[in-house]
Amino acid sequence: MNVDKIMSKQIVTVEMDDMLHVVKDIFDSTCFHHLLVVESGRLYGVLSDRDLLKSMHPNVGTMAETTKNAASLNKKVHQVMTRKLITLEATASVYEAIDIFNNYGLSCIPVVDAQQKPIGIISWRDIMKVIKLPPSVEAS
Repeated sequence: MNVDKIMSKQIVTVEMDDMLHVVKDIFDSTCFHHLLVVESGRLYGVLSDRDLLKSMHPNVGTMAETTKNAASLNKKVHQVMTRKLITLEATASVYEAIDIFNNYGLSCIPVVDAQQKPIGIISWRDIMKVIKLPPSVEAS
């Protein structure tokens, strides 16, 4: 089975110079855990909700928040995004994706076309949804 059969085609993108407060608003208002970072439609990085949490001050959004704490959200996406990308094409097999997840400890893999434009994203959760145990194992 190819990854295009199970990837999420609903992707959210941000640009490298977007501020982290924009990213926080996106994460707070959606169920997404990864944003794809693009410029002129081409993929340059990935920003996860964990990347955001690591880069913002722990007091942001609390009663103890100060102006200085809130300023941590003035960083730009390119300052905290993951730049070393591992991508797949839509025709890649699910087994290729599993190998990447196992060997690199990633939580998502962007799926791109020949021009490096994102067309989807696959997470380990997507793979888990399609894995089924053989009937003989289920009976055990």
